[in-house]
Amino acid sequence: MSIDNLRQFFDLNSGKWTGSFHQFDGNGNLLQKISTRLSASCYGEDELISLIQTLYIEQPQSSTSISGHDEEAEWAEYKIKETNMFTVDKYQQIGFFPNERAFSLRYQTAGMLETVLRQGVLGEDDTGEESPKNVKLPSRQPSIVCENCLYSQAKDRRARAFHIMDPKGFVDMLLIFLEDRGDGPLVHPSLGNIIDGEDRILPFLGKWEGHSVTKRSGVYGSTMTEADTVSYLEMDDKKKLIQDVTSMDSRRGVRTNVHWTGMISNNSVEFEGAYQLTLLPGGMYMGYPSDIAKSVAESKSFHLEFCWLDAPGKRQRLVRTYDAEGLAVSSTYFSEVKL
Repeated sequence: MSIDNLRQFFDLNSGKWTGSFHQFDGNGNLLQKISTRLSASCYGEDELISLIQTLYIEQPQSSTSISGHDEEAEWAEYKIKETNMFTVDKYQQIGFFPNERAFSLRYQTAGMLETVLRQGVLGEDDTGEESPKNVKLPSRQPSIVCENCLYSQAKDRRARAFHIMDPKGFVDMLLIFLEDRGDGPLVHPSLGNIIDGEDRILPFLGKWEGHSVTKRSGVYGSTMTEADTVSYLEMDDKKKLIQDVTSMDSRRGVRTNVHWTGMISNNSVEFEGAYQLTLLPGGMYMGYPSDIAKSVAESKSFHLEFCWLDAPGKRQRLVRTYDAEGLAVSSTYFSEVKL
């Protein structure tokens, strides 16, 4: 990543963010919701510039608190490892889209996310157990921890989605930070189980047209390609889904067509190509292979996807593609409108 892009990335993330953290299982059921605040700033110059971030997690009232006595909320502090020119390429493998205000990156562990759950659910009552009751913690040795971040085109808001895949390559949990810039009171809606089942798929049905930008990572040549896209998603009365996606790279004269069929059950879509979508509230879904280990064994690439419909008839998507070794091959940003 160039110094100019690094500065743009830091500027995009800097400031104070007020939000909420949501934990979902692979079936799209909300497990936990925790209030959070994030403070981010940068220091240094040129190649030595760094981004420092501190996450504040609202703690629950302790079980030893006096009953009936309203206590002021306490916030646990967690310092996220700083980001700099060295970490963005070697560890985080950031795919950054400055004009579109979006990025993908990887984490080597789920330590930060485990801390949010421990502090936000257990708080002072945390005994340090590896598997405490009433809270599902991420694997200590995840095969992949991927963050896809999209910024709203209508508000000063962002959604950061985390795929956590367990050591065997299956989805462990799905996590969302929904954050507004500033330190005022939280005004965005909670991602609760307001809408369940097939109703969550309805906003995504129909014909979508848009544009995609793909950036390949450094080990794959640091190239960029663009394409125009058309996507159809239909559902029949037997809950069968049919998806057709066409992309056209006019500069290279390359046309690609993908046809998938699948079935929907509650909040999950399973496509015949061994790919799944988990439908989330708030106009979101997260996509992932049904079995990453199988893709790796067959030396096939695979991808993780985050989609956010943050305004009626408009959606953004980020797709992170990996090779069979688990290295990020590319990141692709889609901006689409419903016709």
